[in-house]
Amino acid sequence: MDNERIREICLALPHTAETLNWGQVLVYWVGEREIGGKMFALTNVDGTGDVVLSFHCGAERFDELCENEGVFPAPHFDKVRWVALERWDALRPRQIEEELARAHAIIYEKLPKKTKAILALPEKERARLIRERKKLLVAPVKAKRG
Repeated sequence: MDNERIREICLALPHTAETLNWGQVLVYWVGEREIGGKMFALTNVDGTGDVVLSFHCGAERFDELCENEGVFPAPHFDKVRWVALERWDALRPRQIEEELARAHAIIYEKLPKKTKAILALPEKERARLIRERKKLLVAPVKAKRG
């Protein structure tokens, strides 16, 4: 397992978007963040740090997953039931794939109705709406700098 495989798995899930945040963290979202999407997984793209992968697991799986060597409560996300892997072999590849799909499903269910309605739109209409929202978010930042 590695970052590229995680990327393939996550992007194959419905309505997944990715962003690069905090310099070196690849963030996977259920729905674009501009429309109210929420994060479900994170990877460290430069391979530094104590965590290779973090994901939401829900209260039911949190304690069970943390019993595995190399799996621990995710820093800054432990209160919302995220776990972190300190190395790729902390879980079997198939288990990682299943956990990512589960994380995606849990987060999708928690999305606001308005966000789910946008995700249900036809592809072209949804893409147009997301582009418009991105422009609205960038405009105030440019105005502050100008």
